[in-house]
Amino acid sequence: MMKRVAAIVIGTVFVVGCSQTSPLSSPSSPASVPASPGSEHSTVSASPGSTALAGQQRVGFSLNGTVSGFPKGVVFLSGGGAFDRTSHDVHAGGGFTCVEPVLQGPLSMSINPDDPGPCLTDQGVRWDTAALLDSTMFKCTAAASLEPATTSDHEVVLQADFYRAGDGNEESFTAMMIVSDHDISANFPGANIWVQGVGCGTAKNVNFAGANTAN
Repeated sequence: MMKRVAAIVIGTVFVVGCSQTSPLSSPSSPASVPASPGSEHSTVSASPGSTALAGQQRVGFSLNGTVSGFPKGVVFLSGGGAFDRTSHDVHAGGGFTCVEPVLQGPLSMSINPDDPGPCLTDQGVRWDTAALLDSTMFKCTAAASLEPATTSDHEVVLQADFYRAGDGNEESFTAMMIVSDHDISANFPGANIWVQGVGCGTAKNVNFAGANTAN
């Protein structure tokens, strides 16, 4: 009788012990990871590299026209290039010819000791860029009032170098220029290009590509 009672007691304890729920998580259940402070509702921003690329859209442009307005000088320009306002990177250039002698301003004073004198009729071979400028003041004629020009997705202000035949990589002149796909002067309708000391002109083929129309 005693053996039977003992067997019943031991069996009961064994059943009760096996029916209890284990406090440990199942090995297949992932452990919860505490969120970092403020991460639940934080805004994800672009990485510095992505931001830089978004703000560094290159804008291409082209031109073909003649500039004049100051007492002496007519200049023909063609070409184009591309620039980035964020990084101030610019690569541009093209053809350049003095149709009539330029006798005032930067194109009248050579900075090349091996090629002195002003830019005379039929002189000039090419131009390229020395720098992208944020802005400048300009005027289309010697008597005109100064007006502002600012580099944007539709207008570019450049410091340009101008070369004559035989100059090689040593420019004869350096001067500012403006190229735009719209009028640059309130006083001279249609003017969309400018060369320092020469004047303004209406280029027939000015195009800006890759521009952000919101700017």
